[in-house]
Amino acid sequence: MPIRQLPEAVVNRIAAGEVVERPASVVKELVENALDAGARRIDVLTDGGGRRLIRVSDDGEGMTAADLALAIERHATSKLDDHDLIAIRTLGFRGEALPSIGAVARLSIATRHADEPHAWAIEVDAGMKSDVKPAALGEGTRVEVRDLFYATPARLKFLKLDRTEAEAVRDVVRRLAMARPDVAFTLAGEERAPVTFAAALPGAPGRLTRLGDVLGAEFRANAVEIAAEREGISIEGFAALPTLTRANALGQYLFVNGRPVRDKLLLGAVRAAYADYLPRDRHPLVALFVSTPPREVDVNVHPAKAEVRFRNAGVVRALIVSALKAALAREAMRAATSGGAATIAAFQPMVAPPRSRDWRRAPAKPNDARRPLLPLRGGLAEAAQVAFDVGAPAADLRAEPTAEAVPADLFDHPLGAARAQLHETYIVAQTRDGLVIVDQHAAHERIVYEKLKAALSQSGVARQILLIPEIVELDEADVERLTARAHELARFGLVLEPFGPGAVALRETPSLLGAIDGASLVRDLADHISEWDETLPLERRLMRIASCMACHGSVRAGRRLKGEEMNALLREMEATPNSGQCNHGRPTCVELKLSDIERLFGRR
Repeated sequence: MPIRQLPEAVVNRIAAGEVVERPASVVKELVENALDAGARRIDVLTDGGGRRLIRVSDDGEGMTAADLALAIERHATSKLDDHDLIAIRTLGFRGEALPSIGAVARLSIATRHADEPHAWAIEVDAGMKSDVKPAALGEGTRVEVRDLFYATPARLKFLKLDRTEAEAVRDVVRRLAMARPDVAFTLAGEERAPVTFAAALPGAPGRLTRLGDVLGAEFRANAVEIAAEREGISIEGFAALPTLTRANALGQYLFVNGRPVRDKLLLGAVRAAYADYLPRDRHPLVALFVSTPPREVDVNVHPAKAEVRFRNAGVVRALIVSALKAALAREAMRAATSGGAATIAAFQPMVAPPRSRDWRRAPAKPNDARRPLLPLRGGLAEAAQVAFDVGAPAADLRAEPTAEAVPADLFDHPLGAARAQLHETYIVAQTRDGLVIVDQHAAHERIVYEKLKAALSQSGVARQILLIPEIVELDEADVERLTARAHELARFGLVLEPFGPGAVALRETPSLLGAIDGASLVRDLADHISEWDETLPLERRLMRIASCMACHGSVRAGRRLKGEEMNALLREMEATPNSGQCNHGRPTCVELKLSDIERLFGRR
């Protein structure tokens, strides 16, 4: 077949296949154009999930008649001052969005520039352009896209339900609204009620306000501020406490120079920073904004500009990990407010047990006319008093102190003074303004885990030799896996040797763990190692070993503790990093303020 030049209409439709994937792609391109035009208010309206109508209105600077005629031509843009594609400072720069949209739909643009006496309009129908005509518009630009993909029916068949497409549009607007809290956004459509994000104040408080509007009040109440800078690269934003998680990674919003991206490097950095806090099946909520010199990042590696490439990716990753870890360590004693709210909601006023049979509710019985009624001796009050007269107490039952008084200074500690142990599992401590309930196993598990990490990074984990090696029977595959990782386990003081084809001999254990069930620990380690990815870094493998060992070496639920033991555990929690959560992501303590308790009893 001979080579031939493709018609312009076909070229535009091929380009549209890269830029315009679904209605949400159109909304993204149009809203980005509005932001680049300096808009302070952007209104988005959709119908049929964007299939029938997409209208984006803004109050930006608008275009002149000459600019409007060029805007619908391919590779025409006002966002590159020169031919330098390295220093990109705008969201859009390709000059393909409007002609690509016009090639597959009915496009109309009305715009007014401050230097023009009136507005101008132009239409594009499946690639066919009209002349620029006068129009009526107060300010800014209004772009309407109707009958999307009507010119390419094959692409139309791949669209999902209107509600699904509308949700994708909503996600695009949410991400752009998070990136620009100084701009007001309105999203309306027949699929759901209108959503409005008012313009917020500059700085971290305004950004948190916008994030709370988009992600919900729960995120705002449990957010930790992130701020760090290194080698000209800065990171800002907010991250949720480890006790507030999701079952997927959709709650992670990442931005580079104001551009929403889904970058594997950034997502991996977030996962690494939370590795000490969350189990493998839970994901954190974060909104991070990376600012870097334009020449240090390439935003032209993806047709939809959804991915970026950093010149010095290692510095960016290290900065994100260190900033998140520092912020989470700063809020180590804080747990998610959702736990406290759930605790308050769980309390219900107790209903007194029913007393003896109430004669007023008993079925009426016919009076026996043959039996005369006996008169009451004394008044009604005297008869009622006799029923409650139980006599004088047999002994003085007033409470007397049976334990030593708690030192007053203990109440000033963040976790207060231990007052009781419930069900041999939970420690109840009193503070100056409330009470704290501590899960003794989860709290001690974090303490042991941090001690193992510290010992590993300093002088190594001290070992204790077993007088008689413990033989643990396992599958041959588990034996092979444990033997292959024997050198890693030995760094934590756990020395194993193969003992025949289906067993291992446990010869040494970490002295930090004390007396433990060695066989159970070895079996759990074998199960964990079988789930590891072979590409998992050595550091992460070691931390997972430490996590498993900490679980076996901590105080178990069901163990009765003395008062001094409970207070010692509370003081150790206060001195341990990240003690607000165990290494499985569960909260170690829940605080109830005195005001909350008073509300439970109707005192407030």
